[in-house]
Amino acid sequence: MQFVSGPLAAADPSLPEIALRVARLTLAKRLWRGTAEDGTEFGFELDAPLKPGDTFFHSATARYTVQQHPEPVVAVSLDVAPSAAAGLGWAIGNLHLELQAEPTRLLAPDEPAVRQLLDRLKVPFKSTTAIFRPGRFARSQQPSHDLGPSHKH
Repeated sequence: MQFVSGPLAAADPSLPEIALRVARLTLAKRLWRGTAEDGTEFGFELDAPLKPGDTFFHSATARYTVQQHPEPVVAVSLDVAPSAAAGLGWAIGNLHLELQAEPTRLLAPDEPAVRQLLDRLKVPFKSTTAIFRPGRFARSQQPSHDLGPSHKH
């Protein structure tokens, strides 16, 4: 078993990539074990959780990256007024559930409480699977603007 304490600062991108696939909740942990697609076993004792895509180990012939499993989610189109999207985000958050905003859709865990809420609000949704990374919020492609000294508190 190989022991890992964190992501590698640099790895040779020309080496073939071997994935170690894990669930989102495992990826959030600092202590865990996993087996890569080639059967290599790893023990993780991390200062901070790894992020999907991190390279955490390499050999002379390959580099190992952590990949998150897709999971069941409900997707709601953001083809609605911004106030409706904000209200929906608030309602899902009020259930103490996590949310991911993308440029064209909101993702929430596919749980009965979310389905009941969306049905009650008459919000159409689609059941699907996706790499769910709650707390990620869509950002516009426009640059942020400095408010300058006149907006200091």
